[in-house]
Amino acid sequence: MQYHLLGKNDKTVFEVNKIVFFSNCDAKNKTSSSTNFTIENLYQYTDIAIFINNKSTEEKTLENTFKKVSINNIKFNTTPELGEPKLYFKGLNQFATSNLPSSENEISDSLDFNITSEDEANLDTPTLYNNLANPITLSYINQNVKTDYTITDTSVPITYDGSLLKRCNIDLKSIECNISFDIYITNHLDEEFKTTVFIDIPFVDGEKSIYDGNLKTTNNSNFVFYRYK
Repeated sequence: MQYHLLGKNDKTVFEVNKIVFFSNCDAKNKTSSSTNFTIENLYQYTDIAIFINNKSTEEKTLENTFKKVSINNIKFNTTPELGEPKLYFKGLNQFATSNLPSSENEISDSLDFNITSEDEANLDTPTLYNNLANPITLSYINQNVKTDYTITDTSVPITYDGSLLKRCNIDLKSIECNISFDIYITNHLDEEFKTTVFIDIPFVDGEKSIYDGNLKTTNNSNFVFYRYK
């Protein structure tokens, strides 16, 4: 049985070879006066673009293109001390914006993607081109990191980005989070593949941090899909 399983995985067909992150912060339900500024809901978000590569320089084949793709088994392995974290699908055209996805886009358990070969597709919905042309785009959102918080020093302009975390005295360690989920792929030979992706929500990259405004980072990852059927 072990020999048979190894035979199914004698070559790598799919892998996650790059993940791009955009981390930022915003607030909603804001009130202000001449002497203070009150934030009702300070939220931190990280948009996530997961690039799947077919590990081949050959033309697209039945083996190395998508027939079905889904995300399952979402886990918050390390939860932040502050806030209410959730994971959402976010359309590619909204990537790196502070627009909050609707509640309908929350991924509580699983997400099935539409697979298309059309020249133009609605990427505001969970849709992937079958030739792997676009990434999986998600948004990690941690709402209510601070509520009813009043900033009294209004001589310094308020900027709606990661610097709000510093203005509101949020220690980055208090919002650290690690999430994981499984990605399943079925190709056009009806072979089935799986990998588990682990993500530490990034707030620091070298000398830069989200305190400076926003933070864009790239993780050259190597999550290999193994064939199980």
